[in-house]
Amino acid sequence: MSESEKTTQAAVSGKPKRRRRKPRRRQSSWDLRQFKVPAVAGQWRFHDFDLPLPLMRAIHAQGFEYCTPIQAEALRHTLLGGDMVGKAQTGTGKTAAFLISVLAYFLEEPAPDGQKNGAPRALIVAPTRELALQIEKDAKGLARFTKLNVASVVGGMDYQKQREQLDKNVDILVATPGRLLDFQQKGELDLSQTEVLVLDEADRMLSMGFMPDVKRIIRYTPKTEERQTFLFSATFSDDVARLASQWTQTPAHVEIEATFDNQADIDQHVYLVSDADKQRLLVNLLGQDSFERVIVFCNRRDLVRELDSELKKAGISAAMLSGDVPQEQRITTLERFREGELQVLVATDVAGRGIHIDDVSHVINYTLPEDPEDYVHRIGRTGRAGAKGVSISFAGEEDAFSLPEIERYIDDKLPCEHPPEGML
Repeated sequence: MSESEKTTQAAVSGKPKRRRRKPRRRQSSWDLRQFKVPAVAGQWRFHDFDLPLPLMRAIHAQGFEYCTPIQAEALRHTLLGGDMVGKAQTGTGKTAAFLISVLAYFLEEPAPDGQKNGAPRALIVAPTRELALQIEKDAKGLARFTKLNVASVVGGMDYQKQREQLDKNVDILVATPGRLLDFQQKGELDLSQTEVLVLDEADRMLSMGFMPDVKRIIRYTPKTEERQTFLFSATFSDDVARLASQWTQTPAHVEIEATFDNQADIDQHVYLVSDADKQRLLVNLLGQDSFERVIVFCNRRDLVRELDSELKKAGISAAMLSGDVPQEQRITTLERFREGELQVLVATDVAGRGIHIDDVSHVINYTLPEDPEDYVHRIGRTGRAGAKGVSISFAGEEDAFSLPEIERYIDDKLPCEHPPEGML
């Protein structure tokens, strides 16, 4: 992008164009010559955005090379200081899109004089603990070669440990609405110096009833024209659009549709099987060598408990993730699954959104979801970052009724077939 184009975009945003200055280079044996990514027509590289060296080093360490569509479109606008409203599903790379923009800004513009403890420069609000903790982990990964501090305050976790994080300077704070307001109302958090506000999964916050809390939080932050705001939503109802117009100023709109085409790296199957045979089929499939790291989705908590017990009896390394599992145990389970200590995670849709687990070889829909949108979220747990993945859905007597609606939603026919020979 030329300098004149950058100036034009900044003027349209209604907010001052950031002065891009070269970050002070630290003594390091690493430089960009160790991060070679060839230019490819039609694809943006992170090199194309003139990002600070410590951030590029972290991007290289994460194994990123080319931007996903949401990252390319977002960074073209957000690095200039403007607001953005994005429509994108999980698994599209949107978390890295806003984190890279925030970190680039903070590396180039030092914290203002007089920054107080517990007064974050960037505030990221997410609807669930799992998503907030994943964002915190991603942020720490991208900030690993900087001195920027990342912290989180989420419900269901140790309050005192979180309070101690606020006794020092916080550059990026990731939070769920309820716990954030707890700290704010006790005077242990000051949002008046927030320079960047990120609202992630706005549609979920709306459907979960968090919007009154979110509106209160936003009132504690600077005025719209005095902060940079990013709002992301997987769906865009009239209510979400109205909130976006209230909380952002002349934003850029970026839309990445979740369609069947976006799942090109996922080999999708639907196995026609009776409800009585589902458990036997699952155990036999999981006994195959290729089923290395598997998420099995169920619609009900009681079914999750039952399957978890039966898989363990069959000698399969499994654990469950649902609302019945205490928060600390859920976090431990996810870490064990990420580290490869568990072969199978049996889960409700609590794990369907916002959880980023690399190298998931298979997703199995033991029961098809009632909401067709959840089908896209579930299978999006595999086939990530260019890797190939496999999705298998069990279609029993009741599940068959969900198929037509799912096919309409993804605008494609799902291949229905009998299970492989010897699996029943």
